[in-house]
Amino acid sequence: MGKSVALRILADRLSRISDVLVGVLTHPQSRLGDFYREMGDLFGIVLQPHNRWGAFKMLRERFEMHIEQSRLRPVLLIDEAQEMGAQVLTELRILASTCFDSRVIMSVVLSGDSRLVEKMRKEELLPLGSRLRTRLDIEYATPDELLRCLKHLLKTAGNASLMTPELMKALCDHAAGNYRILTTMAAELLAVAVQKELPQLDERLYLEVFESRRQQAMAGGRR
Repeated sequence: MGKSVALRILADRLSRISDVLVGVLTHPQSRLGDFYREMGDLFGIVLQPHNRWGAFKMLRERFEMHIEQSRLRPVLLIDEAQEMGAQVLTELRILASTCFDSRVIMSVVLSGDSRLVEKMRKEELLPLGSRLRTRLDIEYATPDELLRCLKHLLKTAGNASLMTPELMKALCDHAAGNYRILTTMAAELLAVAVQKELPQLDERLYLEVFESRRQQAMAGGRR
């Protein structure tokens, strides 16, 4: 749906702001011990995960020191946040604020699929869900949006006329509004075209690759 792309754009823009301390959590499935290990690594602190209070205290001191020096909060970016456990999410909520929850000392960006939305509705995570200030809901892409993306990819690859307009329309109509499906289908066609040494990809190739595959699947289902 483009959620990871949105996170990469945000990370790129934040990196251009001087004095912004940005951490990217790469293992959202961690339990509390490994979560603190990774947080210590991200923010330059040697933590002892078995001493959770000490790790908690040192991280908050690190955040407050950065704010005092730069007037900017540290930022933590988390992709695939739907994989995080409720205990870690709760710990993160408490870690990111102080003064009886009146002062935020770390900004957190959670990126995830629809399972993250469902998770926030669980009773133990309602306090966290109510604190999410800004939400970006990414819907399925329209065929026109997919087409603009495909044209951009072909142009930047150096061959804007590699696909016929009819083929591009067919790909966008059958990609289920998903950029990843679109690029995967296009890559499959390109691989076959390379084998056949075709100078241009067209609808005939689309039918040859995907229609024959659909018919084989139907025949297999009948058996």
